[in-house]
Amino acid sequence: MAIIENNKVDLLKAITDNVENAIFGKREVIELAVCAFISGGHILIEDAPGVGKTSLVSAIARSFACSFQRIQFTPDIMPSDITGFNIYNMKTGEFEFREGLIKTQIILADEINRTPPKTQSSLLEIMEEGKKTVDGKTYTMPRPFMVLATQNPVEYIGTYPLPEAQLDRFMMRISIGYPEHSVESEMLTVLNQGKPLDSLEPVASADDLIYLQDALKEIYADKKIKDYIIDIISETRISENLLLGASPRASFDLFKASQAWAMYSGRDYVRPDDVIKMAGPVLEHRLVLKQEARTKKIRPEAIVQQAINNTKVPV
Repeated sequence: MAIIENNKVDLLKAITDNVENAIFGKREVIELAVCAFISGGHILIEDAPGVGKTSLVSAIARSFACSFQRIQFTPDIMPSDITGFNIYNMKTGEFEFREGLIKTQIILADEINRTPPKTQSSLLEIMEEGKKTVDGKTYTMPRPFMVLATQNPVEYIGTYPLPEAQLDRFMMRISIGYPEHSVESEMLTVLNQGKPLDSLEPVASADDLIYLQDALKEIYADKKIKDYIIDIISETRISENLLLGASPRASFDLFKASQAWAMYSGRDYVRPDDVIKMAGPVLEHRLVLKQEARTKKIRPEAIVQQAINNTKVPV
């Protein structure tokens, strides 16, 4: 195997550096988000209010010269607001399609779990197939297309838990966490002079993103690596603490995410540590715990780690 071309790595680092200009002290989080981006996967960012979820999504979106739309999800938003609807034109005597909020390449679904499940479900077809169907007619979304959603933890007041089918369509769930003391001190100084996000400029085009997504298919993964991924997934399905383990979609997402981390690391082949690196962000949010496990305060992170520990690393 060989080191991949420098132009890919340089582009990935430039995107990460650009986002880091607006998001302080969270480079690892940014790297995960960039890897999901080049994998063509959707991202769910879950954390407490005020830690920078929306800023992270906005910074990533601004780093690409792509069309962008922010949707603020509220309890009164309707599915037709998302997908669009047909309205009768009395002058022409025909129905006309009125475009919904989802019409751009990058969508920020802000506080997605503040809207009821009926509206959340309007994203299912769009996220899975890159298409939306309104009154029997299908409309294709532009390429590249990604949904970046933020949500507050489900125990917060006024939230609706995302259903399993919705969660499974997010390639990764990422948490930002609170900044370290020194980073937060620097942040106060910088923000006092203005918001860095406002002056952030694109460093990559839509064609660049498509180029990276297409190049990802050339990252080599040996059959042993593929078997390793499936073995880890299978371990979650037999866990005594779970009602529902990881799906076949999760297997493919972990495969693509591992390829992305290999590319980001400057390699054209996948290693077992790439799989281990991505297993948590890709799998944890898809696992449905039994009530007994919740009572014992067993966390999905522990189950994923146990699945990795129980799986033999390929040589």
